[in-house]
Amino acid sequence: MDTVEILFIVALAILLGWALALAISRGRMLDSLRDATGAADADDIERRVRAALEEAEDARWNAEQTSHDTDYLTELLTAGVVRLADDLTVEFANGAAHVMLERRPGSMAGRSALEAFVDARIEGIARTAMEFGSSNGELTVRSNSGATVTVRARRSPVSGVWLVLEDVSELRRLQRMRAEFIDNLSHELRTPLTTISLLAETAARDAESASPRLRDRISKIEVETGHLTQMVNELLDLSRIESGTVRLLLDDVDLVKVAQTTSERLRLFAERQGLRIDLDLPDRVSPVRGDEDRLGQVLVNLLHNAVKFSPNGGAVVVGVREDPGEVRVWVKDPGIGVPRADLARIFERFYKVDRARARGRGGTGLGLSIARHVVESHGGRIWAESEEGSGSTFIFTVPVAPGGPISGDVPGPDAGADAGS
Repeated sequence: MDTVEILFIVALAILLGWALALAISRGRMLDSLRDATGAADADDIERRVRAALEEAEDARWNAEQTSHDTDYLTELLTAGVVRLADDLTVEFANGAAHVMLERRPGSMAGRSALEAFVDARIEGIARTAMEFGSSNGELTVRSNSGATVTVRARRSPVSGVWLVLEDVSELRRLQRMRAEFIDNLSHELRTPLTTISLLAETAARDAESASPRLRDRISKIEVETGHLTQMVNELLDLSRIESGTVRLLLDDVDLVKVAQTTSERLRLFAERQGLRIDLDLPDRVSPVRGDEDRLGQVLVNLLHNAVKFSPNGGAVVVGVREDPGEVRVWVKDPGIGVPRADLARIFERFYKVDRARARGRGGTGLGLSIARHVVESHGGRIWAESEEGSGSTFIFTVPVAPGGPISGDVPGPDAGADAGS
């Protein structure tokens, strides 16, 4: 056997081995495909693979269309929408975001948050959202317009962070205008109201020998002037609270002592209405961090309302107790109650329950709104529980202070603010 024949036999053997290996591999592949697809034979495998490829192509097309639609919708929004990657690099920013931040269209993509926004505060909001899931903030953009922008950041369930920027410059300007108007109006009204009040007091003294009818009319002038003065004072107070110009003088506050002082302060008023004030107080509770005068104002407003809207001969209960992480204060009265439909709105400014149910006892409708703002500014909650005809319970909570025990004396009877309505 010569060399050519030997080489031919070797090549043939190699070719047969390769063909055999390919057949075995193809058989294993078919077995794998049959197991994966549940097909019965090779033709069934082919049909199923083709169907899977077609479904994958449809899914890719649908994903592209969804992406196009999302991009189109975000461009229609007047709010700025920005997506940041995990490393806080801008992946996407719509046209409104570029306009709001005075950037060239498309110039933000690929930049870091600090480069894109030129503001470390927005980067801080994004980092907080990455850590805790969400974060919010309001700031003035460093641009020619100086726009006031609210930033809401949410961590994406996939990766990165979404930012939504909204220009609230006009809203804040209108709020400042409203606050200034109320402030100016309140100051302008105080002088004539003071004059009317003094004239009414003088007329009452001069009319001691006048007819009962005249004295009654002068008395009504005094009462209505007092109501107007109270409304002006509370309106000015509420406006300042809402605008954030009222500073809280924070200290460790013992709400048990605040409840004792407030109850003593209004005890004479309650006795004149034929009511008594009962106390349900523990020996001590943990201190809360807050403004003692403002928290006293909240309790004065609630207790004043409870006395005013309760029938003679009953008792108003003022209670305090410590719950996990907070101190709870409540005022329970045996009064006319609040209809269920009104419970959700009684803390709105100027909102009053049906006037016919409390004729002659109406207030300004501002006291509860002031109480809500004060409690919320302390990080607490306030709500009411009531059944019509069975009395009401007004409750508010304030978080416990992180510090140690309280020191100091009980505030005097003049501490706190004027009674609300």
